[in-house]
Parts: sequence; C-alpha cells; structure tokens
Amino acid sequence: MQSSPKKKEMLGRGALLLTTMIWGTSFVIMKDTLESVPTLWLLAIRFTGAAALMALFGARRLKTIDRGYLRGGVRMGVCLFVAYILQTYGLVYTTPGKNAFLTASYCVLVPFLWWFFNRRRPDIYNIAAAVLCFVGMGLVSVQTGFTIGIGDALTICCGLFYALHIIATAKAAETRDPVLLSMLQFAVAAVLCWIIAPAVSPFPKQVPASAWYSIAYLCVVCTGVCFLLQTVGQKYTPPSAVAVILTLESVFGTILSVLFYHERLTLRVASGFALIFVAVLISETKLRFLRREKQEELP
Repeated sequence: MQSSPKKKEMLGRGALLLTTMIWGTSFVIMKDTLESVPTLWLLAIRFTGAAALMALFGARRLKTIDRGYLRGGVRMGVCLFVAYILQTYGLVYTTPGKNAFLTASYCVLVPFLWWFFNRRRPDIYNIAAAVLCFVGMGLVSVQTGFTIGIGDALTICCGLFYALHIIATAKAAETRDPVLLSMLQFAVAAVLCWIIAPAVSPFPKQVPASAWYSIAYLCVVCTGVCFLLQTVGQKYTPPSAVAVILTLESVFGTILSVLFYHERLTLRVASGFALIFVAVLISETKLRFLRREKQEELP
C-alpha cells in the first residue's frame, strides 16, 4: 500500500526537523569535547568516520568516480574544511548559542555569492534580509567598546565558507551522485586535517572515554544519520521549505546551550537572535506565506 502525498510530505518534514534537532546537539557536545581533544584532531577523526560511512553506502558506485566527481569533491571538501575549522575554533572562544546563530548567516550570504559567480542579481528580499542579519550579528557579537570577540568573528567568517560550500555543492550535484560527492568532500577535509593537525598541536596523551563517545556520536549520528535523514526529507519537501526548516538548527543549538551549557541570554543578544532568524526566514521564503494568506482573504 503506497503512502499518500500528504503522508510523504509529513515524513519529509519530520525527517528534516529531526535532523535539525540532532545538529543542534552537536554545538554543546563539541564544546565539551574540545576541552580534551584539539580542534584539528577532533575534525580529522570526525571527517574520516564520515567518509568511511559514506563509502559503505556508496561502495557499489565507487567505480563511477571521474574527474568531474574529483573536481567537485575537492572544491566542496576545501570549503567544508575551512568552514568547520573556523566554526570549531570559534566555538572554543564563544558560546554554543552564539556559534549556532552566527553560523546561520550563510543562508543570507548565498544569494549575493550566487550573484557574483552566476550574475543573478539578488532581489529586494535578499537585500532586506542582509540588512537585518547584519544588525542582528552586531547585537549578538559586538561587545562593550564596539569590539567583536575572536570567537564571534571566526564564526561569522565560517558562515561565508558555508555559503561557498553550498554554491560548490549546487554546481557539483547537478549531475552527480550526492553520496559519492559527500564521501569525497569528507575524505578531502579529513586528509587536510591529518596533514595540518600534527603541525598545530600534538595528539593528547589521554582522552577520556566520554570524549570518544562524543566523537563517535558526531561521526555516526550528526554526520551519517543526519545525511540520510536530510536526503529523505529533501525528496518529499520543496527546497524553500527545506532551507527554512534547516535553519532551526540554530534555534535548537541555542535552547540546548541555555539548558545544558548554562548560557545566559541578555535581551540584546536575544533580539539579535530574533533578527537573524527573521532575516533567514525572509531570504528563504521571500514572505510567500504572507502573500498567500492575503490572496486567500480576497473574495
């Protein structure tokens, strides 16, 4: 018995919502893990585990890899590597909640970078979203004396590379298998981490069991399981809705940071979070839901 379109739509949205909830947990877990495992070593292990998982799912299709896959995988892997490095180092110097919300700024940056690479001018909604996001990031990250903390600055830069990663993925995935592309990008990022990590810091002599459990969770659940959930979700959900649902990652990240990391939200920072969320909402939906409601009200 086949499921109805409505049930498939609910399944897709449920899978995406579960993905954002799991990703939201990663900010607090990584914050705790970084206390015992240096950033590059943590990412090296995480990317290696993720690449191995994707290889298991796409083992039968490995023989189809060609130069197009390699070019796309390298571009995606380099962007992902830089984005994760900036985000993870930023997390060392800021709170999980701020890290989650400032990272979400990539959704606003994508239309402007797409304009730069493809000559497609952003519309009025993209511009309005950029202004709101800029003000929101200022409320979240600017401290007394109009200075920005190093952690917040690194996280804002990380948003830029996540935006570049989205564009690289969009170009590579047009005619390519997403599982193989994911495997390649994780493998590229892992190799870069393994090369650079020993030059930055030695591997810790003692890693507590709790840290290994956290790393396993990041590899298997936050990467492997979430990738499958996202793939299922996107199969039954329109792209505009996908983008909005995935931005809830920052909301769940902040909530969990308040609950488990004891992050204290001031009115100014909460206002900044709200503006960033509204900016992402405007950028991704272009307020179509408001226009639809007005049309339905017309006689």
